[in-house]
Amino acid sequence: MRRSRRPRTALEGVIIMASERKFVTENIRRVLLKEYLMKRVGRAGFGGLDVQRTPMGTRVTLITERPGLVIGRRGEAIKSLTKAIEDDFNFNNPQIEVQEVENPNLNAQIMAEKLANALERGWHFRRAGHSTVRRIMENGARGCQVIISGKLTGQRHRTEKFKDGHIKYCGQAKLNFMHQGFAAAKLKPGIIGVTVQIMDPNAKLPDEISIIPPAPAPEAPAAAPDVAAAAAKADEKKAEEAVAELKKALEGESPAKPKRVRKRKEEGEPQAPTVPGEEERKVVRKPRKKKEVAHPAAGEAIVAVTPPVQAIVVTEQPKPPAETPEKKEEKKAEQAEEKKEEAK
Repeated sequence: MRRSRRPRTALEGVIIMASERKFVTENIRRVLLKEYLMKRVGRAGFGGLDVQRTPMGTRVTLITERPGLVIGRRGEAIKSLTKAIEDDFNFNNPQIEVQEVENPNLNAQIMAEKLANALERGWHFRRAGHSTVRRIMENGARGCQVIISGKLTGQRHRTEKFKDGHIKYCGQAKLNFMHQGFAAAKLKPGIIGVTVQIMDPNAKLPDEISIIPPAPAPEAPAAAPDVAAAAAKADEKKAEEAVAELKKALEGESPAKPKRVRKRKEEGEPQAPTVPGEEERKVVRKPRKKKEVAHPAAGEAIVAVTPPVQAIVVTEQPKPPAETPEKKEEKKAEQAEEKKEEAK
């Protein structure tokens, strides 16, 4: 269910509009200051600007390729720049700090300015774009994109893009790792815009993970021989006790039956009366005699005695009404074997 929002009063609307106007005017003032410094410090290689408000005043950090040109002889150039910022842009007590760029080839604003100067000197846009991308990637950037737009080859506007490596177009990765610079080249056909985007070489993307191997287990210290022997004896005693307990438990569950002791008959004792007609049966097993095999003496011939062959009488049974050829063959084979045996 959608909640109904309380309508704003006139005073609340005025306060909100006033705060919004304040932020808008502050950002416009910073953009105008950046454009002024880009024109004023173009020869020194403008690389960026950072404005921070402090209790002592406004600190303006200026990043340039050649800070000596910004400072000037005995600091005259920087004094005049400070006075112009205070008078023209109404910054309270501005303090300018000049920093040198560590690697100008990885600064997007500086590379955009250099590319615009190359186009103004008459370089072909394709040659200038490819050389800029190659130069940036050789200095260790993770990705680079150069966009040149304007009247490049004729009276019709067109856009050319040159890119290499990883490029992020949206999301937090773009805000954190993509640095952008813009410059304009003034040619006879018109103005050509140059945009350079560089990914920070130290960027760690969200999909890049590192697996830490598990730490090795600490090795247990070697025990003394006496302690090891005592521990082994204690284990043996425990095992013996456990076996004894198991035996006791088994004996308690199934007690063994006592054996009956037979009484021996003493001499002169009367024998138990026997039932008439019954006789004691005693089974006496005689040991089997082993057949003695007579070995023939030397020089005697061995004569094999074969038992007499008994005659086999075969009675013919009436044939079934229908016999298969397989059964006929089997019967013929049996009859042939029987005839052979009779002939033997």
